Amino acid sequence: MNFATAPGASLRAVFSAVMLGVALSCAPMAAPAFARAAPESFADLVDQVSNSVVNITTSTTIAAPTGDVPNFPPGSPFEDLFRDFGLPGPNGPNGPNGRGAPRRSNALGSGFVISEDGYIVTNNHVIEDADEIEIEFFSGRRLEATLVGTDPKTDIALLKVEPETPLPFVNFGNSDKVRVGDWVMAMGNPLGQGFSASAGIISARNRELSGSYDDYLQTDAAINRGNSGGPLFDMEGEVVGVNTAILSPNGGSIGIGFSMASNVVSKVVDQLMNFGETRRGWLGVKIQDVTPDMAEAMGLDKPEGALVSEVPDGPAKEAGIEAGDVITSFDGGEVKSTRDLVRRVADAPVGEKVRVVVLRDGESKTILVTLGRREQAEGEEAPAEVPAPQEAEKDMLGLTVTPLTDAMRTELGLTKEAQGLIIKSIDETSTAYEKGLRTGDLITEIGQQPVATVSDFEARVQDAKDAGRKSVLLLIRRGGEPRFVALPVE
Repeated sequence: MNFATAPGASLRAVFSAVMLGVALSCAPMAAPAFARAAPESFADLVDQVSNSVVNITTSTTIAAPTGDVPNFPPGSPFEDLFRDFGLPGPNGPNGPNGRGAPRRSNALGSGFVISEDGYIVTNNHVIEDADEIEIEFFSGRRLEATLVGTDPKTDIALLKVEPETPLPFVNFGNSDKVRVGDWVMAMGNPLGQGFSASAGIISARNRELSGSYDDYLQTDAAINRGNSGGPLFDMEGEVVGVNTAILSPNGGSIGIGFSMASNVVSKVVDQLMNFGETRRGWLGVKIQDVTPDMAEAMGLDKPEGALVSEVPDGPAKEAGIEAGDVITSFDGGEVKSTRDLVRRVADAPVGEKVRVVVLRDGESKTILVTLGRREQAEGEEAPAEVPAPQEAEKDMLGLTVTPLTDAMRTELGLTKEAQGLIIKSIDETSTAYEKGLRTGDLITEIGQQPVATVSDFEARVQDAKDAGRKSVLLLIRRGGEPRFVALPVE
């Protein structure tokens, strides 16, 4: 079973999104006493919005094959076999014997009009790599569309047509107000069958598939291939989601579909319309969620916030945010998790000064940060670290640790400036092993303090014991990536 996008006839439009072993949940939401009853009919709603929903057909040129193909003589029965299965036989129109030629591939999808002058929203995977994009309206009229911009991270694309008269359009609704159990209606072009409507309820909210900015509404309204890019309407006729993916063992609808929430889409569309690209805020930190044992080790009241594991060169470092800080508030909004912070930062305007509240050494501290731009910052490398002196190895907390040597740096692919303690061996029955620590991990901090010697290790553990804490927080690096791990000190 896998997740698949819901566009039509093109295999390139099908993608795997997440493994089913990942548990996703949604907090229960109490329905007020005035909850709306099931409608007797959706016909009025269909009449209201159908003129704003469009079918999308794309055409893509696929180059002729260039690989080796068996050379059968003309008239060979193998030529029929290649032709019947659509394979590039040597003497066919795409074959290597002098008659090779590119071919055209078509794909189907859906979309919806958001302005009378012809802006249309769809999924990026519907129009990706397309040479030509044709829009079919409910009336049967067809117009060629141009691509304004795309955002692969949310799988959203913005198109533009040039109509002779104003077009009927629909507005975005507030997806944050949608509740589990609310009625919704999906419209689009399922399996290339043309304009079609299906209805159901919101099954869950805040679903994640594969992206950093994911915020999907789950619905049991029937969504199939070809519905991708189409709107998910609330009962007021406002778009609360863009139909994007389905969970299915066979490629058809089984009542688990996903629509990107309109509050995410509307922000992306505004940026594509104004700039032709996205411009997301960038704080410049590597973060991880705070687990209960980490919270205990740091003396926090509850496991909330985003724990800063590394601060490369960028806005956060310039403002004074440090590794080990727990970000609890961003721009006036509470931060409960890393996902919460990523979304808030991305939504903030580039160049804006924002207040970031962090917990550091048990005290709250407010830091003013001027945000950079995420798209420009992607791919930047983390700074090098300071060298550490050599010292004898030590056994503690189920670990045997030793300072780095030049030979270890070479063997582990570390820079000569890298510092810390290497885990030389680990007791596989220990809590440290259960927590995921392994031989070769580099410990750079203990108790949110740098470690350069084994005596530093002992001192940090003793400090935690003296403070009455049950755990101590380690910052480790594996393959260059930082991660905090809390280990019991008893």
